[in-house]
Amino acid sequence: MRVHVVSDVHGRADALARAGEGADALICLGDLILFVDYEDHSQGIFAELFGAERAGEFIALRTAKRFDEARAMSSALWASLEGDPRDHIERSVRRQYGEIFTAMPTPAYITYGNVDLPRYWPEYVREGHHVLDGETVEIGGLRFGFVGGGLRTQYRTPYEIDDEEFARKVEAVGEVDVLCCHIPPAIPELLYDVVARRFERGSEATLEVIRRTQPRYALFGHVHQPLAARTRVGRTECLNVGHFRNRGVPYVLEW
Repeated sequence: MRVHVVSDVHGRADALARAGEGADALICLGDLILFVDYEDHSQGIFAELFGAERAGEFIALRTAKRFDEARAMSSALWASLEGDPRDHIERSVRRQYGEIFTAMPTPAYITYGNVDLPRYWPEYVREGHHVLDGETVEIGGLRFGFVGGGLRTQYRTPYEIDDEEFARKVEAVGEVDVLCCHIPPAIPELLYDVVARRFERGSEATLEVIRRTQPRYALFGHVHQPLAARTRVGRTECLNVGHFRNRGVPYVLEW
């Protein structure tokens, strides 16, 4: 059995269309939307609306953790648009989801990332797309569990949830062979982004269930340039499957 795994697609519909080639199934761990691109400031919804220069200024403020200034800048820019800012965002989000789900191979098993907007997904998923969050599925004789979204941070991305809600989804998944999450377990070397030079939030609940149930694999993304892409917790191989927008190739899981 061969499964390809991707995470942090962030608009790479071109590469996603090829990501299932040679595989029995595709797993996607979320973050399909590109709002801002920290490497190419001309890409993403923010740059489409306000230009690359403004996007660069916004990114610089967030990178420096000057969140109040970033929010004030963002609010002023949104207020400068004609009409309701939500309408502008919705048009861009819908266009990106249309492109991504059209490109998404089948069969695909998909969960949400922290920048995703789950309310839109039912309009775009196609036959053969299975959206799972706090749920399990059997693939090739192994039991896979899926936990989507992220935990609350100063960045206030769209699908951040309380620790308690996240923990309930982890417990609902229970004992599995492969645990698939968007965010990593709370292990420092898996959480530190060496380019952004910051720790992302990981899940204590995920780490606890890994220690207790010892799945074969724990797969995740979220941290684009991790200090460590893999580590072991007991018998469990914890693997960051890679920043798909940048790499354009999936992680291959075979058994």
